[in-house]
Amino acid sequence: MSIDTALFLIGIGILGGAWNAVAGGATLFTFPALVAAGLPPVVANATNYLAMLPSNAAALPAYRRELAGVGAAVWPLLIVSGAGAIAGSLLLLVSDPAVFEALIPFLILAATGLFAFGDRIRRCLMKLFEGRSATWLLYSVLFLFSIYGGYFGAGLGIIILAIVQIMGFTSFHVANSLKNLLATSFTILSIVVFGIGGIIAWPQAGVMMLGSSIGGYLGGRYARLVNDAYLRVGVIAFGLVLSAVYFVRMLENS
Repeated sequence: MSIDTALFLIGIGILGGAWNAVAGGATLFTFPALVAAGLPPVVANATNYLAMLPSNAAALPAYRRELAGVGAAVWPLLIVSGAGAIAGSLLLLVSDPAVFEALIPFLILAATGLFAFGDRIRRCLMKLFEGRSATWLLYSVLFLFSIYGGYFGAGLGIIILAIVQIMGFTSFHVANSLKNLLATSFTILSIVVFGIGGIIAWPQAGVMMLGSSIGGYLGGRYARLVNDAYLRVGVIAFGLVLSAVYFVRMLENS
């Protein structure tokens, strides 16, 4: 890896870590950055999990009190989401890389849609399940979305937030603490699967992880100074452009 590539990945990592701290959705540009750095798409996807782990885990210390109040109720959530994440990661590991490459434009478009309409989806889910006891169904939904989280994962946070709120964790701060814990948990599990499978590019992951640690700290420190509405529009616009680019590439290669 050249010095130029390392500096590029550190810079993208700083931007990605800060972006996650303020608005979320950084995978939409950290993943293509790793591809641009020369990694095959499957390896870039796996590497991105490790590279962005600090920005995903950064919020946990601030939520110690909320997580302590949840107690043992967190374990079923961790087990179900963890099982789904492992299943999704294994699916990526054993599937033909050409299949993943063909799915990239659809995955990016789906991630952009989740990011753009996540709040609306959350409200619809909460209204749909209002007053109903459907715990088994909610755990099934969590498991299915966690498979997506282990396979690609971008834009998933808002859906997890909705699920845990519907399950009765109605306080936003408690629900958000659970969302961050589950996201960190299945990211770590995915990293273990990808590491054992040998599809993580460790040098690239290391330098981008350095950047995302710095960016996550700076983003968390100065998040209140930034208008996240403009950033969200930027993420959505970039996601749409990026998915269009990958659709064009797919058509050109077909």
